[in-house]
Amino acid sequence: MYLSAEQKQEIFKKHGGAATNTGSVEGQIALFTARILHLTQHVKEHHNDKFTNRALVNLVGKRKKLLEYLKKVDIERYRNILKELGLRK
Repeated sequence: MYLSAEQKQEIFKKHGGAATNTGSVEGQIALFTARILHLTQHVKEHHNDKFTNRALVNLVGKRKKLLEYLKKVDIERYRNILKELGLRK
């Protein structure tokens, strides 16, 4: 896999508060963003890889749902995660 366990723990520590807090919304959004960036590069190189393209679309949908949930629950956390990850809405 392209993300090692240490890299995932670092993502969760930075965005989720603790390395073991894998259920936090911010941590999951950050992990999905890292996976999306990796899959985007793969799809650019391999245009005919339809399975990876579908996985990419599914990940973007999951991240969108989590962002909508976070926006509804706590707008400040939503704005912070958008700014930290460089996402636009």
